[in-house]
Parts: sequence; C-alpha cells; structure tokens
Amino acid sequence: MKKILVFGASGQLGHCLKEVAAAQQLLDIYFPGEGEANILDIEGLERLFTEHKPQFCINCAAYTAVDKAEEDMHTARKVNADGAANLARLCKANNTTLVHVSTDFVFEGNTPYLLTEADAVNPINVYGLTKLEGEQAINELLTEHYMIRTSWLYSEFGNNFVKTMLRLGAERDMLKIIADQVGTPTYAIDLAECILAIIAADNKQYGIYHYSNEGVTSWYDFAQAIFDISNTQVKVYPIRTSEYPTPAIRPTFSVMDKTKIKSIFNIEIPYWRHSLETCIKRLSEQQ
Repeated sequence: MKKILVFGASGQLGHCLKEVAAAQQLLDIYFPGEGEANILDIEGLERLFTEHKPQFCINCAAYTAVDKAEEDMHTARKVNADGAANLARLCKANNTTLVHVSTDFVFEGNTPYLLTEADAVNPINVYGLTKLEGEQAINELLTEHYMIRTSWLYSEFGNNFVKTMLRLGAERDMLKIIADQVGTPTYAIDLAECILAIIAADNKQYGIYHYSNEGVTSWYDFAQAIFDISNTQVKVYPIRTSEYPTPAIRPTFSVMDKTKIKSIFNIEIPYWRHSLETCIKRLSEQQ
C-alpha cells in the first residue's frame, strides 16, 4: 500500500480526499493539520517527510482568494509559488512523487475552444500568475510529478459557489449572476477520486493534466441549476461581467479538454449537472 502525505488537509479538496480515502479504506494516507504542515516551513516539512517517508505527496494547499490576491501578491506568491517549490525540493530529496493541484486561471481564456495541456498559458490575474509560477517551479525542480489543473471547484465543505448560492437563494427574492463567463464546475469529491486513482494506477506518465467535470456552462446557468435541483424559489437574472466589476479579471472561456487524463488513466468523468445533484442531495441530508 502506498504511503501518501496530504498538504492543505483543512481545505475543501483536503476534506474530500479524507472522505474518499475513508470510503476506500486507505490506511497509509496522512492528513497533518496546518500547524505542522505549513508548506512555507522548511524544517517542518523535513520533519514530516522524515517521519512518514511518503511515496506520494498531494498538494492541495493554495492561496485561492482570487480578488484579494490582486492587493496581496506577496502572500499569494509565497504560498502558490514558493510553497510549491518547497514541496518539489522535498519530494526530490525523498524520492517522493508529487501530485499538485493547479487551475484553469493559468490561461487567458479569450477564445471559445477546449484548452489542452499543450496550449499557451497567459494568466490575466495575480492568482493565475502565482499558480503558473508554482507550476514552473515544480517543472524545473522535479520530474516525478502530476500537475492537475481544475476549475470552479465546489463541494459540501468550505466556502464555494454552490453553498453561497444556496444561502443567498434562501435569503433573497432575486439575484443577478454573470452569464458571459463560461467554464466547467468540478465536484471536489470527483477530483479527489481522480487523484487517488492516478496514484493507484502506478502509471509514470508524468506531467500536466486537465480535470473538471464534463460539460460547459456559465455562472448564470450554474446558479440556475443549483436552484432548480434544490427547489429554491428565487428569480435569477443574467448580467454581463462589466455590470459586476471585481478586482481580478476572470477568463471569459476556460473550458478544458480532458482527453489526456481520460485516455492515459482510463478515468470516466461525470457530467457536471449529475455531480451537482449528488452534492446538493448530500447537503440537504446534513440539514
């Protein structure tokens, strides 16, 4: 059984990895708390690698506050770039394979075609830039890695678009949602299952992979689906991005091509709306 060390265990994807690992009865997977698993603390990282001797390291830790990053590039870069580099160095020194989670925001996202792993990157906000810098650092430091770019992550855990919409839909009669940004939601449970499947496959075709749920939607249609599935009575109006300005510019179209990850690892990816139905059902059962 492979030994796995997870960083960012308290975040949304970390929680989902815990759940999936428990369901699969994985025993040699460790989820250290933030206090002992700070990816900026070299000495702390060295202790963890010495103690656990992991064959695989999963990095879910990231600075993901997209708008705040515009005003705090220093912190975003420390976590997303320097932290990724720290883990790559430790993985190299300990013969550990790294699974690193990145983002569709490394792309400019200004043309309506499916983005492949070979397409040119050109981030248009600080978050995307620092995540790209993390990718580049790992590529330079470590061959044995899987880089998984994902998008529009949500689950029953943490703060995310689905939970925000359910809360706002219960509080308000009307919402205005952006309709001219198009992408694909990703249920974090599905992503967690994919990551563990890659580790179990023992396939050493390292490099960058794209993973989101199947299909294409806008934030407006995503919100409408959330309310339809949850039977939330709220009127939703589509608006343009220009009507809801934010500090960080977002890609207009960032739908990723998942052909590579599906073919190499024989992974079946659920349609986004089917996974959304699962998540909302589970959220309703928690109430």
